[in-house]
Amino acid sequence: MATNLPKADPVQTEKDGRNSSSHGSVTLAEHISHAGPSNEGVLDRKDASQKLANPLAGLSQTQLGTLGEEYARQAGLTSDEDLRAFRLGAMIAGNENKFDTIAELPPREREVLERETTHKWSNPSMLYWVIVICSLCAAVQGMDETVVNGAQSFYKVQFGIGAKDPRDTWLLGLVNSAPYLCCAFLGCWLTDPMNKIFGRRGTIFVSCLISAAACFWQAFTNNWWHMFIARFFLGLGIGPKSATTPIFAAECSPPKLRGALVMQWQMWTAFGIMVGYIADLAFYFVPDRGIQLGLNWRLMMGSAMLPAVLVCFLVYLCPESPRWYLSKDQHQKAYDAVRQLRYEKVQAARDLFYMHTLLQAEKEVMKVGKTNRLEELLTVRRNRNAMIASEVVMFMQQFCGVNVIAYYSSEIFLDAGFSEVSALAASLGFGVINWLFALPAFYTIDTFGRRNLLLTTFPLMALFMLFTGFSFWIPDTNPAHIGCIALGIYLFGIVYSPGEGPVPFTYSAEAYPLYIRPIGMSLATATTWFFNFVLSVTWPSLLNAFKPQGAFGWYAGWNIVGFFAVLFLVPETKEKTLEELDSVFDVPLRSQVRYGAQQAVYFWRRCLGGKRGVGKPSPPRGEEEVEYAERTFSKEREVDPTKRV
Repeated sequence: MATNLPKADPVQTEKDGRNSSSHGSVTLAEHISHAGPSNEGVLDRKDASQKLANPLAGLSQTQLGTLGEEYARQAGLTSDEDLRAFRLGAMIAGNENKFDTIAELPPREREVLERETTHKWSNPSMLYWVIVICSLCAAVQGMDETVVNGAQSFYKVQFGIGAKDPRDTWLLGLVNSAPYLCCAFLGCWLTDPMNKIFGRRGTIFVSCLISAAACFWQAFTNNWWHMFIARFFLGLGIGPKSATTPIFAAECSPPKLRGALVMQWQMWTAFGIMVGYIADLAFYFVPDRGIQLGLNWRLMMGSAMLPAVLVCFLVYLCPESPRWYLSKDQHQKAYDAVRQLRYEKVQAARDLFYMHTLLQAEKEVMKVGKTNRLEELLTVRRNRNAMIASEVVMFMQQFCGVNVIAYYSSEIFLDAGFSEVSALAASLGFGVINWLFALPAFYTIDTFGRRNLLLTTFPLMALFMLFTGFSFWIPDTNPAHIGCIALGIYLFGIVYSPGEGPVPFTYSAEAYPLYIRPIGMSLATATTWFFNFVLSVTWPSLLNAFKPQGAFGWYAGWNIVGFFAVLFLVPETKEKTLEELDSVFDVPLRSQVRYGAQQAVYFWRRCLGGKRGVGKPSPPRGEEEVEYAERTFSKEREVDPTKRV
């Protein structure tokens, strides 16, 4: 679709006067590509980020209304009602959703627009249907990950890989970790081509169909290598589903509610993990009934197909992502889809026009670093620092040791002396805790902050890992032996769920500048799945070699490493605009390390030493701010030679 929309009337623009552009008239393409006379309209990296942050900045209401009407005409939406909706919607979109100055809005539309802020959870039922589908997808993911927790206690014996020798422990780890090996090297990288071919709904349908088939397949395996192949194919469902579902939720959600709805993925994945433990416990008592190698573990492994099949039946009852339709130049379908997700046409027109504008801006800024964007990720300091911080939190999401418990808790409880039923019940307790304590993250992640959550919870996770491991030294005959092991695992889950649980994906999604975010998020996702595989495949052998005390101590040590990595390498991003994030990450790494050291000294002297007069250190500033401060200081030093920093 053409983007050179007709020029607005310069006379009217001058009369309007509000937010007027430096041009008397402008087309959408000209406005997006303009970056000032110094570089003759070619976007640089900072301009690219700013254009994507607000591609309509600098346009007057008259210009916005004209662009909105022309877009509606070119999209084939030519009724008077639609033209009016797009004219007013464009004016609202370009004015940061402020509508008070638009006299044409009737009371009903004003009320609905006002309720977006005052009652942000008041939305059409179809929007919540989309979120239900996305939540079911997350539950599928959780069950795919944890039904193996209880089933492995049975099939490892039946498959002849249940001994404690190195061969069996490595084979057990390899079978359990097969989906994550597939995700890291194949599944995640299929996301983009699948989305282009099938759309968001289609990708969810296909990935859930693969998950259902793989779960069904697992239930009919009779040896370890057959189970490995079935679970490897499960990764073809997990990878694209885990990447597409949050995107689908984000593209359908209104701006004020987007963060809360996208975070549903983490919470309902935790819910699915809990349901996986429930399935393990529910099928434990099923007799073999003459089935070769047992029946109960087969039902456990196959049960994860049920929510996946449910998603396949329901996903096409909700609309496709409007943004995906726009990427295919299907503007009428995009409008029909977004109208199902909003109360009023003016809301739908506003959001569709803004999506269209963002897509045009993205196409323009893709020229930035087009020749070698991977090189820019490594060589541009702002990008490199974001990558380092993102990789730290994504790596530590696995090496904090949480999935050791998620995947092997039943085995851990069995080694602690629990009966098989008690081990499954204790694992269910961890699943309940993992879900319930994810709920506070909706509030704390934006108030207490990402960095503060991690700095608070990493030492506690290390402490509870050590507590769990050392509890194995309590004699088996002492009732405290079992109680302390369970307590340590539960306390670990309590502090993990609001910290390293929700923070990594949220942090990675916002750390990178928008023009390079797809590469950054691909790297982040591949990182977490790869180290998920490493953790899963090594745990049985690690436990056999180091014993529980050493194995849990190993991950306790990594939590201490994670604390210092966050302290020195991960800046805070809460409540920051895109421009502020550029300043946050565009600092020399040594400055961030120095700030972390100053914070540690401040905490030690003020909180532990009781010295109330100690000044709180300030975060390092971006290069431009530092240069400005240095110039200012130099001038002041000329006036007063005694002045010191």
